[in-house]
Amino acid sequence: MAFSRTAAVEYLRRAHEQNRLAHAYLITGPPGSGKQLLAANLASLVNGTPAKDVFTAKAQEIFVARPESKSRRIVIAQIRELEHALQMRASNGRRKVAIIPDADRLQTEAANAFLKTLEEPPKDSLLLLLSALPEALPETILSRCIAIPLAPNGQRQSKDEEEKLVKLLQQTSGEERWTIQFAYRLAQEFQRLLRDVREEVKRETDNALKKEETRYKDATDGTWLEEREEYYKALTESLYLQRRAGLIETLFTWWTDVLRASNGVTQRDLAHAKKETAALAARFSTAEILKRVRRLEELRDHLGRNIHEALAIEVAFLTMFTTK
Repeated sequence: MAFSRTAAVEYLRRAHEQNRLAHAYLITGPPGSGKQLLAANLASLVNGTPAKDVFTAKAQEIFVARPESKSRRIVIAQIRELEHALQMRASNGRRKVAIIPDADRLQTEAANAFLKTLEEPPKDSLLLLLSALPEALPETILSRCIAIPLAPNGQRQSKDEEEKLVKLLQQTSGEERWTIQFAYRLAQEFQRLLRDVREEVKRETDNALKKEETRYKDATDGTWLEEREEYYKALTESLYLQRRAGLIETLFTWWTDVLRASNGVTQRDLAHAKKETAALAARFSTAEILKRVRRLEELRDHLGRNIHEALAIEVAFLTMFTTK
C-alpha cells in the first residue's frame, strides 16, 4: 500500500485540515523515494517554515538528528539534545518538529531514550522518523508511529483497474451509436471498478491491522488498538480516493490522446490504444472533444466537493459518451 509522495502529501494535508494528524510518523521507502522531501513538506505544513528551508539553519523550531558519530550511528547525546529542544515553548503558534533521518541508525540507548518521547510527546510537537530499513527499528518504536510507506522513486504504481478501464474505453470506439443506454451502461461499469477498488483497499487495510494486532499486542497499552483502527479507517478512505483519482486521470489521458489525434499530433500516452483514440478523433470535431474534456473536469471538481459519487459519474458519462 505504498504512496506516491504527492498522494502522501495530500493524505497528510487532509489529516492536518481535519485536526487528525498523529504525533509521530515513520516515513519509509527505498533511496530516492522522497522521504526527506515528504518530511520537509509535512514540517512546512505544521510549522510554517518553507519546505526548502526545513533542513537548513533558517528553520525555526525544527530539530534534526542525523548519524554523526564515527560509527555512523545516532547517539544518545543527540536524542537528549533533541528532547530538550522539544520541551521549549514554540513561538508564534508554530508546531515544533523533530526529524530523524536514517532512524534505523539509532543506537540502542538512543532508541530507548527516544521511546519515552514517543510515549509522552511534548505539547505542540510532531515527530518524524525516516528510514529505508524500518525492519531494523525496535518494534516498540514501530508500534508508536503511523507508517507512511513511499513507492520507489516516489511514483504512483500503475493499477489493474486503470488497465481495465482502458480496455473498456477501447471497446467504445467500436460502438456505432452512443445512446443514453450505452452511456449509462458504461457509467455502471466504471462504478463497478470503483466498488472493486474499495473492497480491495478494505481487505488490504483490514489485513494490515490484523497483522499489527498480532505483532504488537504485547508491546502497547490499551489505547493503541483504538488509535490504529481510526488510522486504518482514514487510510482506507485516503487510498480509495487516491485510486479513484487514478481512474479519473485515466479518463483524462484517454480524451487527451483523442484530442492529440484530432489535431494531428502523433504522441500518445496510451500507445497501445492508438488505433482506438484515432478512430474517435475521426468521429468527433475538436469542439466536441473539448466539450467532453470540460465535462470530465466538472466531474473531478464535483467529486472533490463530495457531491454524490454515483450521481456525479452518471451525469458526466451522459455527456462524455452520448452522441446526437
